[in-house]
Amino acid sequence: MIRPRRSVLFIPGSNARALAKARGLDCDVVVLDLEDAVAPEAKTHARLVVCEAVAARAFANKEVAVRINPLSSEYGRADLEAVIKAGPDAIILPKVRGAAEIGEARSPIKLWAMIETPRAILHLDAIAAAGVDCLILGANDLTKEMRAQAMPGREHLWAAMSLIVMHARAHGIDAIDATFNAIHDAEGFAASCTLGRGFGFDGKTLIHPGQIEAANRIFGPGVEDVEDARRILAAFAQNPGKSVLGLDGRMVERLHAEEASRLLALAEAIKSRC
Repeated sequence: MIRPRRSVLFIPGSNARALAKARGLDCDVVVLDLEDAVAPEAKTHARLVVCEAVAARAFANKEVAVRINPLSSEYGRADLEAVIKAGPDAIILPKVRGAAEIGEARSPIKLWAMIETPRAILHLDAIAAAGVDCLILGANDLTKEMRAQAMPGREHLWAAMSLIVMHARAHGIDAIDATFNAIHDAEGFAASCTLGRGFGFDGKTLIHPGQIEAANRIFGPGVEDVEDARRILAAFAQNPGKSVLGLDGRMVERLHAEEASRLLALAEAIKSRC
């Protein structure tokens, strides 16, 4: 089943007001964060608040994930145990380095892996094969670990972006693009979304509700995309014996029909979520 993950909004687990506000937002995924967004002295309380919200099923038709602290930290294993009992749709593992951490965290709940170190990039195949449902680019940490300088077009991350998407596709899972830090730069955020979609990402992690609309629009199928997909499928339905057709002055193949079917399924999933 296709689940729309165009907009993946991170909410600090210690911020009760933000948690309450998130219930009415139009993001596809709410991530209740116990890691970077929560100060050390607030982590234990945040865990209780987050688990209560998850157990109460407070976020209606949204997919709900919880980012725990690294398993190697003093909070990680307690986070994991408590969150599994609460039962979100997914648990996000930060700072994943290899497949072993996926095995340690395995439960009936889906696992998403944050790819934010060079070691993770070099072990992407093993991580993706270990049973995760989604790969998330953590650009801030990866840039730091690379000792790179952030570039306006993210050229320093192009190799990592391509590798994450290719490994996700090879293993039949989703890939989510990194956050955009300049909250009030709407033009820059839209450009970042467009680049991410161009690379093949399914959606983007967000740090502010104001970013939701653009992410949904850019990563989602537009009206013209849906109409084009329907035309492609109709053309092949009328010519069942052909593998290549001419349509609207261009060549389309069966692979385009497969993508058209996926796009229409995504559009239906978005419609049903609303």
